[in-house]
Amino acid sequence: MKKFLLLVVMATSVSYAGTQMLTNAFPKERTNLIEIDEEEYCLALNVYHEARSEPLVGKFAVSDVVLNRVRDSRWPDTICGVIYDGPTKPSWNDETKLIPIRDRCQFSWYCDGKDDTPLDQEAWYEARIVAHDIINRNRFRGVTEGATHYHASYVKPEWRTWFYPVGRIGSHIFYRSE
Repeated sequence: MKKFLLLVVMATSVSYAGTQMLTNAFPKERTNLIEIDEEEYCLALNVYHEARSEPLVGKFAVSDVVLNRVRDSRWPDTICGVIYDGPTKPSWNDETKLIPIRDRCQFSWYCDGKDDTPLDQEAWYEARIVAHDIINRNRFRGVTEGATHYHASYVKPEWRTWFYPVGRIGSHIFYRSE
């Protein structure tokens, strides 16, 4: 019991300290001037939509899954390719433009039919920092122990029985192939 409580206290301290460290490392007034490349942008957008209400480690965990998929031959070999993976169809008003088929994407925010523009600037700022740090500094890389799938704890997708559960971080449950 004592070890568990200590671990919880340490994890909370690390999460808080990590946020402070990240915030101090990228002052807000300078972050808006930092150019991020397309891969960082795609990952930041995914963190924003999939994990903006998660603790810091949950944001890194979602990012870690994307990077695990990039290294897995079952998915595209780029971050943007993994995030935008899914079936498409011609747009109703421009048949030359392909759009994702609703509710058939790897990440639901991409094909829910809603505008994907980040509106919460604080969350978008943190998502950009997370994307930058996991790609360029390997910060928290491996936190999901090789997971290639996750879902919110309040849903029970059928596919969850096909994989080995790794654990829960925030409100997401993570899985990997065995």
